[in-house]
This record gives sequence, C-alpha cells and structure tokens, in this order.
Amino acid sequence: MRNGGPVARDDAPPAPPPTPLALGTPPARWVLLATVLASAMAFLDSTAVNVALPSIGAELGSSLSGLQWTVTGYTLALASLILLGGALGDRYGRRKVFLVGVVWFATTSLLCGLAPSTELLVAARVLQGVGGALLTPGSLSLIQSSFRHADRARAIGLWSGLGGIAGLGGPFLGGFLVDAVSWRWVFLVNVPLAIAVVVVSVRHVPESRDPAHHGRFDVPGAVLTALALGGVTYALIDAGSGPGTWVALAVGLAAGVGFVVQERRTADPMLPLGVFADRQFTGANLTTLAVYGALGGFSFFLVLQLQTVLGYDALESGAAMVPSILVISLLSSRAGALATRFGPRLPMTVGPLVAASGVLWLSFVGAGTSWPTGVLPGSLLFGLGMALTVAPLTATVLGAAPDHLAGVASGVNNAVARAAQLLSVAALPLLVGLSGDDYADADAFTDGYALAMRLCAGLVALGGLVALVTIRADVLEPDPT
Repeated sequence: MRNGGPVARDDAPPAPPPTPLALGTPPARWVLLATVLASAMAFLDSTAVNVALPSIGAELGSSLSGLQWTVTGYTLALASLILLGGALGDRYGRRKVFLVGVVWFATTSLLCGLAPSTELLVAARVLQGVGGALLTPGSLSLIQSSFRHADRARAIGLWSGLGGIAGLGGPFLGGFLVDAVSWRWVFLVNVPLAIAVVVVSVRHVPESRDPAHHGRFDVPGAVLTALALGGVTYALIDAGSGPGTWVALAVGLAAGVGFVVQERRTADPMLPLGVFADRQFTGANLTTLAVYGALGGFSFFLVLQLQTVLGYDALESGAAMVPSILVISLLSSRAGALATRFGPRLPMTVGPLVAASGVLWLSFVGAGTSWPTGVLPGSLLFGLGMALTVAPLTATVLGAAPDHLAGVASGVNNAVARAAQLLSVAALPLLVGLSGDDYADADAFTDGYALAMRLCAGLVALGGLVALVTIRADVLEPDPT
C-alpha cells in the first residue's frame, strides 16, 4: 500500500473508461474549470512575460539576446518535451501527469520570481517549460477523453475561448503587475492559480489512460528533440558570434534527422509517425506551424514597439490588445460549434486571412500613432481571425487522431505551436537586422519592427492557404454512434 491505495502495476487489468460527460452538466463544468485554469496559467505566463521584458532588461541589465532567451528558454523546454508529456499522460494517467505538471510549473514560477540575474532567470524559465510540457497536453487530452464525441468541439471551443482570455489578457495583467508592483509578480501569481487547479482536479476530474501502452517511454526521442530545437535556436539567436553557431546548427540538424530515424525504429515511439498519414492531421499541424509562428513573432515585437517607440508603459501596452480578448472570448465557442456543424475548412481558411490583415495593419504602428486609429482596428481584426481559427483547428487535430492517442495528438499540436513560436522569436530579429540593445533604441527598432510584422502577416496568411488545400469540410462529422 502507498498513500492509502494499492500500488499500480503495468500488468494490472485496466480500469474501465469513465462515462463520457455531456457539456453543460456539473461534472463537465468541473473538468473545464480545471483545464482552463491550468492552461490559463501557462498562457498567461507566456504572454505576460513579453510585457515585462523591458523592465526585466532594465533591472537585470539584459541584452536583446538575453530577452530572447527569457522567452525562448521556456518555449524550448516546452516544445522539446511536450510530446513526452502527452505520451506519459497516455501511459501513466492523464490526470496524474497533468497534476505533476501543475505543481512543477508553480514551483519553478516561484524560482523565476526570485531570480537575481538574467542567467538564473533563463535557467528557471527552462525548468518552468518542463512543467508546461506536462500540463499543456494534459489539458486537451483530458477534454478529449472526458467529453462525449458530439460535445468535444464545443468543449474545445470553450477551452480555447476562456484560455484565450488568459493568453491575450496576460499582457494586461502583466502590465498592471509590472507597473504596480514588480515584473517578478508576473511569475509569482501562478502559485495561487496552481493551488486552485490541484484542488479542483483531485476532487472532480476523472482519470483516463490508454490501456494499450506499457510503462516504458522513449527517452532517446525526447533527448534528440531537445538537441534539435536547442541547437537550431542557439544558432539563430547567436548567429555570427563565432564558430559555435555553425556547430550548434549542425548538432540541431543532425539531431532532427536522428529523431525521425529513432521514431521509425523504436517499438514504442514517443511520436508514432503513422499519425501523419492522416492528411487532416498533417494539414492542421502545418496550419498550426504557420499561424503560431506568426503569433510568437507578433507578440514579441508589438509589445516592444508600443513601449520603446510609442512610450506606453507596461499596463498601457498590455491593455492595447484588450479588444482581441473580448472578440476571442465571445466567439471561440461559437466557432467550435459552427465547425462541427458546417466543417472546419472554411473558418480555418478565413480566420488566418482575417488575422493576417490585423497583423498587417499593426505593422504601420510607429511614432505618433494613435490607439483608436492605429492599434484598435488591427487588434479587432486579429482577435476575430484567431477566434475563427483556434477552436476548429484544435478540434480537427484531435478529431483526426484515434481517441487512445489523444495525449499524443495534443502533444504533437502543442509541440508544433511552441516550436513555431520558439523559432520565430529566435529568427525574426536576425532576419530584420536587430541585435544588442536595439530593443531600447526607438529609431533602430522601428524599421525592424515593420518588416518583422509584415513577415508575420504573410506567415499567418500562409496558414489559411494550407488549410484550404488540406482540410476536408466533413472531418468533424458527428459520431454516428
């Protein structure tokens, strides 16, 4: 006996699957509350940090590369290990791994809030990304495994809408905390949220797992993923600094090839490559790659432009995107329901194109730009486009994979999204010619900002075109059973 219960054994008969939940019932509301709060914690943290970057740089004496690593250190660990997080949930129990991630995330958030230097902050952010890799795929796989088939797209819509409030509300809350207290509270606020998630999950969220999986997992695959992303990211951020750049790039590319070989040869891969045989799954993930790559660069550059060039304080720069929050929160659930009824192809095509128009509009933000005419229209267009895109996109990814691979499917999609954000934040400053302390120089930053935003607009529009070519209208047909 341990902790008052029997020790689980791999050869024990699997527990019967929980009864699927109907949306709108009290048990379903508890599951949504736990998953939304956990996702909100991760989304809020990742977006609020962008608003805090100038304050972090000023207090800790960071360079532009230091600020990039503050963002990408977290995203690197998250993207590298999120597949492993999804696979561990499928094997050992989705709720169990989800809760481990929540506690880990809260503990490392505390370390971030106490960091005395840029180097220690980056190290704590890397550790924080490990917790995010465990809790993030768990949120979606718990929804996929807990809700009945007909309600999943709407449940995912609610999850993405409410999580979107946190994601886009993060800059507003982060700005308030930076101006009113300190940038350190951007991280410390995660602790009480994590406590609430643990209490709700232990009491109300059902456990589930894939009974076909045994306890082993693919350690070489996880290591190769981390080396691939880490090598390429280091090469992009420190480009031109010496021969180490080329070594890191070579290591990253070789590890990427090694990962594919490993997953094809191992008996129990972290990423079963067969899931990509489904055109809908592959197409939705390619759309994710483009849309979230643009989102990562857009978020990084816009906040710095508002503070460095327009003179906004942290709260004002966070509040500038509040209209997007409202649009996403109001429309995401409806977009999920419409995708189930009419198919996801149309919203996944139109949504990125609308979002691209918003990013393009915001590319013209510069010295003297007013909020009502320069920032508000772009914010509204971007919010509308993302509201149309996110829920249908997520539902398509999960709907295209077998239910027993819910954790893997969620992990793949989140890994693609985070890797895209990671690489865009690493690559865009290099592509537009920014480095050193340029983020604090209004004249130097503005030209690079405009080009970066236009590249992001093109990238998100490309995501819509990919969806048009690859996604079927009937991929989310209701389950006939």
